[in-house]
This record gives sequence, structure tokens and C-alpha cells, in this order.
Amino acid sequence: MKTMLAKLKSENLLAFALIVQFIVCLLVLFDVPVARQIIGFAYFTTIPGFIFVNVLKSDELDKLEIVLFSVGLSIAFLMLGGLLINELCFLFGFSEPLSLFPLVIILNSFILTGSLIAYLGKNGVNLLKVKIPRVPPLALLFLSLPILSVVGTIWVNAFGNNLILLCMIMAVALLFIVGTISKQAFSPKFYSFAVLMIAISLLLHSSLISKYLAFGSDIALEYICFRTTQNNAYWSSIPIYPDVLYSRMNSMLSVTILPTIYSTLLNMNATLVLKVLRPLIFSFVPLTLYQLWQKRFGKKAAFAAAFLLMAQNTFYSEMLGLTRQMIGELFFALLLLVILNKRIKRSNKAIYFMILGVALVTSHYALAEIFMLFISITYLSSVLMKQPNRNITLTMVVFFSVVMFAWYIYTSNSAVFDSFLSFGDYVFDQLGEFFNPVSRGQTVLRGLGLERAPTIWNTLSRAFAYLTEFFIGLGFIELIRRRKTITVEREHFRFITIAVAFLVALVAVPALATTMNMTRFYHILLFFLSPLCVLGTKLLVELISKRRMEIGTSILLLIVLVPYFLFQTGFVYEVAGSQSWSVPLSGYRLEALFVYRLLGCFYEQDVYGAYWISGNVDVEHSKIYADRPSKYANLGIYGMIYSDNVEILSPGTILSENSSIYLSRVNVIDGVVVSGPEALWNTTSISQIFDLTNKVYSNGGCVIYNNGKIP
Repeated sequence: MKTMLAKLKSENLLAFALIVQFIVCLLVLFDVPVARQIIGFAYFTTIPGFIFVNVLKSDELDKLEIVLFSVGLSIAFLMLGGLLINELCFLFGFSEPLSLFPLVIILNSFILTGSLIAYLGKNGVNLLKVKIPRVPPLALLFLSLPILSVVGTIWVNAFGNNLILLCMIMAVALLFIVGTISKQAFSPKFYSFAVLMIAISLLLHSSLISKYLAFGSDIALEYICFRTTQNNAYWSSIPIYPDVLYSRMNSMLSVTILPTIYSTLLNMNATLVLKVLRPLIFSFVPLTLYQLWQKRFGKKAAFAAAFLLMAQNTFYSEMLGLTRQMIGELFFALLLLVILNKRIKRSNKAIYFMILGVALVTSHYALAEIFMLFISITYLSSVLMKQPNRNITLTMVVFFSVVMFAWYIYTSNSAVFDSFLSFGDYVFDQLGEFFNPVSRGQTVLRGLGLERAPTIWNTLSRAFAYLTEFFIGLGFIELIRRRKTITVEREHFRFITIAVAFLVALVAVPALATTMNMTRFYHILLFFLSPLCVLGTKLLVELISKRRMEIGTSILLLIVLVPYFLFQTGFVYEVAGSQSWSVPLSGYRLEALFVYRLLGCFYEQDVYGAYWISGNVDVEHSKIYADRPSKYANLGIYGMIYSDNVEILSPGTILSENSSIYLSRVNVIDGVVVSGPEALWNTTSISQIFDLTNKVYSNGGCVIYNNGKIP
């Protein structure tokens, strides 16, 4: 009977894979718009990993874990499979291995082979017998959140009206309140669905604002790496530019091969790949952490912890400018799930660890280094304390270290490895500033309450942020106090302890927080610390009164987390009419210079000007002059102009022969040139330069001058 059932399951899986693969191939062949993008994305982001899970006979995984590993392994399959195609095809003389034909043929062949292996091994899920649970009305309301988010951003972009987005933010808060308090209205088994919907809503409400890439950070160089690989239909481990930062990014498959594969297979605009697909993939990070936490702290605590992670502004703003970190965090979270899941068979755990470990190394170097730090210290502590450690072995630590250092040394002229050493030297050199608080960076000072808040609303916002930090500290005390009663594995406890020590080091050690930005560090450390906020509230409620602790803990969490969320999203600032950082909610009233200089956003005129200069100026054999935001943002992203080919404008600028001056909308309309983080000049201060040039382009916002010949 078991044999017949296994055969039925494997036949279902094989038939399902063949049917979906046939449909996707037809959509690609006839280039059916919308369907090719939606069905193709779902297929390539879930099916390869799902088949692999079945090949490994991972019966020990529950339904949510199957979904999570299917997504994670599929992304890893596209990255590492794409790397294999890239190297083998080029080795055999095929100059464009990442073009449509080889990708469709080879990737689908891999998927079909996996389906046949699952069939012959009599593995698989009986897809015809998968039960769909009854969905309560409140769950359907969570489903409406992404719809509100998308419609709201379209409404803002078209009419400058943020009412729908304000309703979406308020709906998230209200549904979180109901989901936390009432088990009757919303069953805890739907918490995972709620986490995913909230994550997608928050990410899309930021990423879809304007049709251009925004939020500054590293996205310009990431985009150049992506487009270079896409245009060549081939990834080279040798960077085309000598810049160290570019070389580091070029070694990451998450910004070269992965988006190229998606863009090619789905026939999708490069900008949309980063603005839509990346946030959808990133939304599985809080869902993975929810699964990790709910096994140890309970469903409600995990739901609240995931909400805290998503409520922090970094999650849906700064991270959108760091696409490689978005992918890397998915593998980071899945590796934690693999390590701490005792139900996974040892052989499967080793395979999952190797695949996801390599994927993390090739996705984001800083996350890989942090992960190595955590597993190394955890393993060494178990050895020193003479405690057996089955979840983290010496083989795992050695394997990850060897892969990491080998990749970082032998790709992109060892730029990542050299940067790792230079960051270490920089922090060491700054130790002499130990007693200088400024050496920790502005964000650390703000987090410690040492920076004055500009308004009463900022003071209130920081108060709620400090409360979350306070409860995390209390939670760590509670975790130590109830170490034997809380079902947290020894390795997980050590991870949390290392995270707390890491957080202390970021505050105590000069310049350490500035190596990656304190907000990004704190966001990552919340992977370990977020559940402690819930434990901290429990401890405080217990100290006050031991009666009705569950409802008391829920109320206290809501009192802290809901206002924290409303402040972080900019909802309160927008309603109060105060200074806000939220482009989705307050972009219509923010000063152009503020949005341009600090938030990394630019205007349509700037984009068309970048297109023009890229198509009409020989940027490789001439010099371009622009202000700092234009150099590192729109000229890099939409002009595809390497930053070393652009000089920053200032009153002391002396034009070389055959030069072009690019003036953005802010330079022209607002009359301000941004030469540095704090260096602002009136455009009139450089007006003498224009006397030596001719105006060759103008679109009512962006203006371009030239002192040479334009073909």
C-alpha cells in the first residue's frame, strides 16, 4: 500500500512538473505579456526547489518549511545553475550563455531531470490531496493589504494623493491588533499568511513609488553590474572597472547572474526586476524567521517578533537600495532554520547547508562574514565547554570558511577579501578614539539618546524605539533566568548571546558600526533579538501582576509596537504635518533638495537627461561634470556611466577639454549644487563655467552643457 501511495505521489509530481513546464515554455515562446511574467516567476521561484526537496525525501519538513525551502533552493538553483551554465557554455565556445535559448533549455532540463529522479525514487507530494484550509474573513482582509499597497502607490504617483496608503498603514496596525488579541477572529495558524502579506505590503508601498529606482545606497553600482551582465549575456569574474566597490559587487551572483536570468526568462524590464521581484523574494525573510521563532517561543510571540522586524524603517526603505543584501538575508535566515531544526535528517541537513551556504557567500559578503562569525564562535564555545554539538559541526564551519575565502580571493581581483582586511585595519586605527562618542557614528548616538530630537514627534518616536530596546534587554535577562524552561536549543541561545555581545561591540568599539551602517547591523541582529522584546514584556507584566499574564503581555506589546510602527512608517509625521522621511506618504510635500540629497530619489527630467548623455556623449573618452547625487545615482543607473568618469561640480571646477556638464532638476530649478554630504552651493557660484560651454540639451528640468563636439 505504501509503495502504491509513493508511486502515486511521484507520478503526480512528474505530471505536475511536465504540465507547468510545458505551459511556461509556451508563454516564453509566444511571449504572452503578464502571464509570462507572473506564471514564469512563480515557476522558476518555487518549482526547482520543491522538486529538490522531494528528491531528498524531506518528509520531516512541515508545510510552511516546504514552501520556504522551495523558494530558497529555487533562488539558489537559478544563481548556481546560472553560474554553471555561464562557465560551461563559454568554455565550449558559446559567447552568450545567459541569453534566452541556453537558459530555457538547460534550466528546464535540470528541472525535468530532478522530476524524473523523484519519480524513479518514488518520492513526491500527492498534489491532488493537498487540503486547502478554511480561510477566515480576517485572513481575506490581510490578502487585501498588498492590493491596497499597489493601488495606493499608483494613486500617489498619478495624483499625489496618499489617502489609500494611509488607510493601508492603518489597516496593517488594526489587523495586527486584532490578530494579537483575538484567537476567535483570527486563528494563530494563519499568522504565517499575515506575516507574508504585511511584508509584501510594506515593501511594495516603498518600492513602487515612482517608476525609477530610489533610496540611494549601493543600488546604482548594483544596477550597473546587473546591466553589464545582461547586455553581455555573460558574467565575468574579472570586473571591467578598477573601482573596489564595483569589484566587490561584481563578485556577487545576486546582482549579476540572478537578475539577468529573471529579466531574460521573463522578458522583464531591468528596473521592474529590482522594484517588484526583489521585494517579493525579500518578503519571505520575515516569514522564515517567523517559522524559526514560533517553534521556540510560540505562534503569538513569533508573530509579534516578526512585526517588530518589519516595523523598523530599514526593512522597507534602506534595504530597497541594497538588493544583494535582500537576497543574502533569505539564505541567512534559511541557514538558521537548517541549523536549528533537529528534525531534518543529518544527510539532508548537510546538503541544505552546503547549497544555502554557497548561495549566501555569493549573495552578500558582509552577511557571509557575520554568519561565519556566529557559527565559528558557537562551535568553539561548545568545544571549550566540552558539550556535544550536532547542529554545528567542524565540517560545516570549515566548509563555509573555505568556500567563503576561496570565492572572495579568486573572484573580482580579491576585492572582497582586500576590503575585509581594510575594514579591520580601519577599526583598529580608530581605537584611539575610544572615549570620543562621535567616533561611533550619528546613528549610534541617536540610538543611545545622545542626539537632540528636532521636534516633539521625533522625541515620541525615539521613546517607543527605546522601549523596544529596553524590552529586548529585559528579554535577554528573562531568557537567562528561564533557560531551562524556555525551549531554546543550546546553539540558539548562543546565537542570541553573540548577537547581544555584537550589539554591545557596535556601541563600544569606535567606527565598527560605520563599516556597514548601524541601521543595517541592527536590522540583521533583530533576526536573533526580536523575540526577546516579547520575553521582556512578559517579564515586566509578571513583575507587576501574575494574573492574566497573557492578555497583559498582549496589551503591553500593542501599546509599544503599534505606535512604533506608525512612527517608523511616517504615518504619525504625515498626519501631524511634521518633517517626514517617508517618500510614499509625504513625498508630495518634501523639499526637492531633501528628497534628492538624503533619500536618493530623482526626477523624470533627470532620467531623460541621463539617457541623452549616455547616447550622445562618448563617456569613455571625455569627462562629465555633475553634482554628487547625480554622479552616484541617476547617471550611474540610467546613464550606465561609471562614477570615475564623472567629476563632482564645485565653484573651483576647471573644465578639461571635451567636457560635458550635467545639471539635474534640483540644480536648475532649485539652484543648488550638492558637492558633498554637507557641501551645498548656489548654482550661480559656478555660472562662470557656463560661459565656456554651449547648451546642448534641455528638457525643462535637466540641462546639459558641452565644450567639445557632440556627434
